[in-house]
Amino acid sequence: MRPAAGVWLARPGTARRAEGLIRAEQMRLLLGNMGSSLLPTIAVASLLLYTLATPANVAGLRLWCGAVIGSKCFGCWDARRILRGRIGPWRAYRLERWMLALTAIDGAAWGALAWTGFDPTSTANSILVVAVLSGIVGNAMSMLSPVLSVFAIFCVFELGALALKAWSLDDLPFRTLSLAVVVYFLSLLSQGRNSARAARAAIQLKFDNIGLIRQLRIESDRARQALHAAEQANLAKSRFLAAASHDLRQPIHAQGLFLEVLARSPLNDKQRTVLASARAASEASADMLHTLLDFSRIEAGVIEPQIEAFALQPLLAKLESELAPQANAKGLVYRTRDSGLALCSDRSLLELIVRNLVTNAVRYTEQGGVLVACRRRGAHAVLEVWDSGIGIAPEQQEEVFREFHQLGNPERDRQKGLGLGLSIARGLAQLLGHALTVASRPGRGSVFRLAVPLASMPALSSPTSPALLALDAPARGALPQRVLVIDDDAIVRVSMQQLLAGWGCDCQVADGIETALTLAHTWRPDMIISDYRLREQRTGAEAIATLRAQAGTPIAALLITGDTAPARLREARASGVPLLHKPTSPEQLYRSMELACAQRSPTFVHGRGRGTPTAEPVLHPQGTDPSAAPSLLDPAA
Repeated sequence: MRPAAGVWLARPGTARRAEGLIRAEQMRLLLGNMGSSLLPTIAVASLLLYTLATPANVAGLRLWCGAVIGSKCFGCWDARRILRGRIGPWRAYRLERWMLALTAIDGAAWGALAWTGFDPTSTANSILVVAVLSGIVGNAMSMLSPVLSVFAIFCVFELGALALKAWSLDDLPFRTLSLAVVVYFLSLLSQGRNSARAARAAIQLKFDNIGLIRQLRIESDRARQALHAAEQANLAKSRFLAAASHDLRQPIHAQGLFLEVLARSPLNDKQRTVLASARAASEASADMLHTLLDFSRIEAGVIEPQIEAFALQPLLAKLESELAPQANAKGLVYRTRDSGLALCSDRSLLELIVRNLVTNAVRYTEQGGVLVACRRRGAHAVLEVWDSGIGIAPEQQEEVFREFHQLGNPERDRQKGLGLGLSIARGLAQLLGHALTVASRPGRGSVFRLAVPLASMPALSSPTSPALLALDAPARGALPQRVLVIDDDAIVRVSMQQLLAGWGCDCQVADGIETALTLAHTWRPDMIISDYRLREQRTGAEAIATLRAQAGTPIAALLITGDTAPARLREARASGVPLLHKPTSPEQLYRSMELACAQRSPTFVHGRGRGTPTAEPVLHPQGTDPSAAPSLLDPAA
């Protein structure tokens, strides 16, 4: 693609090349016009030969006719030859000189009519010759004016010959005709200049448009490349987070289980104090990992809201009882305005949104307080979380909803979280179709508003969701007697075996599917607990399905994973096996084992008690995960 002339002119040292580009287009336009005049030239020259021929001038007119037709034929052939090649900027100047020579010959050939066919004694002859030569030069303007110099040289030779012939007759009328021809020539030259300027402007506009299109393509390519790079960076970030999260979850999961085993051991007061500190550190690490898990679940699109009508006040009371101590510890006032409204939403997901908003308010407020209120606005209730904190600048009010974006935390203090709370809140609000907005003034505080549809029916009287009821249904103590644990991490196998043994289970461990199959031939398990990602690209879902097929019975099973990659979450969900996420608390593991046994075997009998049959529980808003405590994406938290 040729660059725009305007682009060349804008660069030092390229003005001549830019002019050459324009001149090349002018020459291309001129040469393209040459063929249109061939047939008219042959017709007019032949007609004039027939009309003007007399015994005295027939030889000269024949020579003139042959010269005119020959000149025109050669010019058309040469134009087609040149157009088949490339007309570059530097060739254009040479072509212009060549066309000046050819056009001068063509003009002289036509002008020779005034000397060979002009009869001053015949008025009709004089009028015909003058009219034809005037018409030919007028027609030439439309063909030759793209290059003004070429048109001018044609006029000089053609009209010059006519003017000289008229002046040479030494008669006043003819000398007046000669002066009129000169005036006509100047008039044509002026019009030709205007036509040449218009052609040049059109060529310039063409180049400018080409340049703009080229620039647009370049910018589009850059935008596509930037988008691709951003997508790749986002994928790399997700893969890194998933890999880092998985690798961190393994030891923290095992640590939590070992701490539970240690807590059941005889310890003195000093050792129990150290154990409590170790548990607090482990829980803090687990909290951050569960926040990453919540974010990954939203990205994976595996959260399915369970919409219901419920009263708002129990949710507000619960949040105040749990979060007010955090505000009090910082010397803040935590207030909640009572509300009698009933909402239509997912109770657990709405609680997580408001919890994140309140936690964020407490985190970024150093004096004053936090207010949680709800107002009726038409068919919606607007939940508001006010704070008197540091506030948010206008240009940052959308950025705060971006993942890992934090204000006033350049040192990445873990006590200020990971910068995912508001991102999770916005993602869940979009999933539920609730509008989440913020208004703020730096140094004065902020207010986050969440618009939730009002319930069109009475709210459920109990604040406990069906998921929570399902999790609480089994009786304590209904654990399987034989448990097979499959995990490729040795420390996790040891911690699980010790914990389950402490719960009275006969636990065997395997590091892969083949080992598990060999063990199950002679030792049939009542439950399988498998890590989701095993060696050699195999999965826990595959292991459970294989063991069930070998046993010929639907053995109770749980999947445990440290993966947070969206694709893995979707795969695990599709397996239909309840999914726990590392680090899993011992309490959560215990209750999930109860549930899995109860839903698999209504008459399951353990040596220490009998379970209670239940309908298949809703373990998680996604329908798959009861384990993310203390994340509120898990109703059991």
